[in-house]
Amino acid sequence: MDALNPDTPPSAVEPPPLPTRVWKFWGTALWGLVIFIAMFLGQVAVIVWRIVAQGGELSAGGITHVVADGLTISLSVLAGLPMVLLALWFAIHRTRISFADYLGLHWTSWRNVIIGVVSLIVLVGAWDMVSRAAGREVAPGFMGDVLKSAQEHSALWLLVIAFAVAAPLWEELFARGWLYRGWSESRLGPYGAILLSSIVWTVMHLQYDWFFLCQVLTIGLLFGYLRFRTGSTWLTILLHGLNNFAATIQTWWLAGS
Repeated sequence: MDALNPDTPPSAVEPPPLPTRVWKFWGTALWGLVIFIAMFLGQVAVIVWRIVAQGGELSAGGITHVVADGLTISLSVLAGLPMVLLALWFAIHRTRISFADYLGLHWTSWRNVIIGVVSLIVLVGAWDMVSRAAGREVAPGFMGDVLKSAQEHSALWLLVIAFAVAAPLWEELFARGWLYRGWSESRLGPYGAILLSSIVWTVMHLQYDWFFLCQVLTIGLLFGYLRFRTGSTWLTILLHGLNNFAATIQTWWLAGS
């Protein structure tokens, strides 16, 4: 018998694969805090570097002046992306689930893309009509100042990349990727996860006033629902990027640049 032949030892039995797991409510929340802190540190590092590069002081006045600069904002948003990706990799690596599977990085049908684009246009259009009827600005006022500042530094192209590519990537990977995945498999369920992740995403935009925060919340709910129905975070990244790009063009046009 081969089993008794020293020249042909029995084949090694492969151990069963380790079980996978998804971070539930508290694991998702705590790791989410770590991911957010990583993003924040990346952005702060850029701000400090810009202050030092300009020969400024690390004072309240110096920080305020640099933070309002369009070039600094662009660079800080870009710096947040690799930090978020790195923190996400560490968190997901422990689950033994692939990065793409955990975050829902799968493409969807063109029919879903069309539905998403039309839904976003209808929602944003409705908010624009409400804004005009209330006599409010359609675009946040500070956005015009940021665009003008970026133009002064010949960095408008960098601002567009930051707002329409980098920000949608890391925000969606965080909110509709990370937070939704873990919370949807907790006691919250999909709809609770959509609501809570949308609230967290809205809080991340406290630079806006209450009116625009309400708009951000409804957009977050739409993105969360599309994430749930299609299973695709790439879809929400695409829609988020299109929304930010359109908002940038709209602000640029309204500012008369």
